[in-house]
Amino acid sequence: MALSVKGEQVESILRKLLPQRGYKLLNKPRTRGETGADIIAQNNGMKVFIECIGFQEVPPVRSKQFYESFFRAISRLKNGATRCVLALPIRFKDGINQRAKHYGEAWKRIGNAFPELELWFVDIKKNVYEEHKWNDWPTA
Repeated sequence: MALSVKGEQVESILRKLLPQRGYKLLNKPRTRGETGADIIAQNNGMKVFIECIGFQEVPPVRSKQFYESFFRAISRLKNGATRCVLALPIRFKDGINQRAKHYGEAWKRIGNAFPELELWFVDIKKNVYEEHKWNDWPTA
């Protein structure tokens, strides 16, 4: 059984669930090759820019996509983002404690430097997601 999840699947679930949680979607799904945030939403006057990634079976590819998405997410600050989100398949949650502890002080400083940065974990099978701040994860 394949473990991989596509970023488009994560995006599709969020586009369905966000309006149910009071978010207004401000953009339509992008076409192939089009740049910009995957999802731009608004809730209580706050603009949320969401970068959706999948879960790749090959660890180096998975890490590369995670870090590229991190930089895309924080780059949305220039577009007026009040919340910058990395939306990840729920499978990422299994290793997030280990990742935060591995980077320790650096992980914590990233969260302090970018208080807008969040990690959302999307379960495409159960059609649910969880919102977390970057610094919700212990670093020691």
